[in-house]
Amino acid sequence: MSTTFQALGLDEVFLKAIADLGFEKPSGVQEQAIPALLEKDIDMVALAQTGTGKTAAFGFPMLQKINTDSKTTQGIIIAPTRELCLQITNEMKLYGKYINGLNIVAVYGGASISDQAKQLRRGAQIVVATPGRMKDMIGRRMLDISKIDFCVLDEADEMLNMGFYEDITDILSHTPETKFTWLFSATMPKEVSRIAKEFMSSPLEITVGAKNMGATNVSHEYYVVNARDRYAGLKRLADANPDIFSVIFCRTKRDTQQVAERLIEDGYSAAALHGDLSQHQRDLVMHSFRSRQIQMLVATDVAARGIDVDDITHVINYQLPDEVEIYTHRSGRTGRAGKDGVSMVLVTKGEQRKIHTIEKIIQKKFISKEVPSGKEICEVQLFHLANTIKNTEINNSIDSYLPEINTLLESFTKEELIKKFFSVEFTKFHNYYEGKRDLNVDLSKGPSKGGETVRYFLNIGSRDDLDWKRLKDFLKEVLSLGQDDIYHVDVMDSFSFFNTDKPHEEKVLETLSAIQWEGRQLSVEVSTTKAGGKQRGRKGGRGGGRGKSNRSSGGFGNQGGGSRTRKRRGSTSGGSRREALEGIKNTRGRRRRR
Repeated sequence: MSTTFQALGLDEVFLKAIADLGFEKPSGVQEQAIPALLEKDIDMVALAQTGTGKTAAFGFPMLQKINTDSKTTQGIIIAPTRELCLQITNEMKLYGKYINGLNIVAVYGGASISDQAKQLRRGAQIVVATPGRMKDMIGRRMLDISKIDFCVLDEADEMLNMGFYEDITDILSHTPETKFTWLFSATMPKEVSRIAKEFMSSPLEITVGAKNMGATNVSHEYYVVNARDRYAGLKRLADANPDIFSVIFCRTKRDTQQVAERLIEDGYSAAALHGDLSQHQRDLVMHSFRSRQIQMLVATDVAARGIDVDDITHVINYQLPDEVEIYTHRSGRTGRAGKDGVSMVLVTKGEQRKIHTIEKIIQKKFISKEVPSGKEICEVQLFHLANTIKNTEINNSIDSYLPEINTLLESFTKEELIKKFFSVEFTKFHNYYEGKRDLNVDLSKGPSKGGETVRYFLNIGSRDDLDWKRLKDFLKEVLSLGQDDIYHVDVMDSFSFFNTDKPHEEKVLETLSAIQWEGRQLSVEVSTTKAGGKQRGRKGGRGGGRGKSNRSSGGFGNQGGGSRTRKRRGSTSGGSRREALEGIKNTRGRRRRR
């Protein structure tokens, strides 16, 4: 028999609020955390997935323990984003709706700091804040947290992933040692463990599911495509799921904006959410998404943190994140409030090994699926339309229009009318997908070897105001690759070299040949000769280590005229190629290597 809220030890005023909210029984984290926090004053580390009711797990105990007769700030709740901050504040107010004299204030960036200071001066027993704004207000002496009894760090792993470690430690330095700290997190990376060790005393640890484990009611699927087919694959997944209400994750702001713009151009209700948006733009996007005016929200990981929408049907990983913990957060956006969800991943053949790594951490198996064909999509769309018609309630207001409609259509048989009606939808998808090739990659040969490496020539260099670090950052951004995916970066006067693993070759060639650097068309070439041989001239560092590398200057093999062939993309002037060959012979004294 499941536990009831009445059995957790909550006061009647909270049970009444719970009844108003329609909560029937506590979630796993609530069942473990609430009685433990009410019974005694302790530090706690609670590990549970996003969407499992963590706000109530710490919210009710804090509300029951504070003294509303005092206007002193007694509890603080620190959350990573403005959206989550406002969400927690609203929920806490609903939990404490029957408590007289309760004042909960939200403190966050993007809003008037003076207005928030006025609310605090009226006396706030509980302050919910983002780290940056709270630190700012403490520094300006607008907020005093020196007498608090309770401190909650919500979504602690996300805050630390966002780089808030120093802000959090600075905030905690202004709190009394006698306070009790409750840390709630979806995963337990080493940074979270560090916070627990430094600022908590023998905390009680509760875990709902295994550490870092994915949500139980989310299924995980992956689709293997070539890098150039990633967007086409995304469209097919969307078309094969007509009722999709999704968040699509990209690794960079640039990709997020581009994917959203392409979806909009192709007729999808989509929008981008990333750090370059103003707060007003972000609010408009989120309002449209929550009201389902937007069906596909394309977001970066940082921008999506704090999104709390229960009915998301799919999470689509347009690109995999660098860290497994981030994937756990992404997939946790769906399958919430007891509903089922699907997390889809688009990967290249060389990225399959990342899938196996994620499986081990989240303790769930991925299902390998094929990108749907045009025929399959047409079938799905037609049956979706048929079901929509079947389930549509008749609006009798149409009766007055029927005589004229019947007259217009009376010459057609029932079968002809059905064909005509469904042809409207069928023709759209049939014409688009007719003749389109299969996007699925042949996996019979298995993934490419991770040890294979490719060296590239690029027609920009130090004359273009580049050094190895700036070039590497640029390549990471435009190629959506990780810190260690680009290495052996060498920058000469008018050209450069860099390496990636073999699986990234197609993506590098396709992407770089289609863009410009400060108005100049990029040209990228691949040498079929390995970057081996003895390095002549002075030694230098590398732009991202991948073990030892003895390379000939420029990575073209022997200097003594050995034959070499290249795959070429983009327009390379004869001058650029001559400069490259000249540079091989004259690199001493002007070569910048990392």
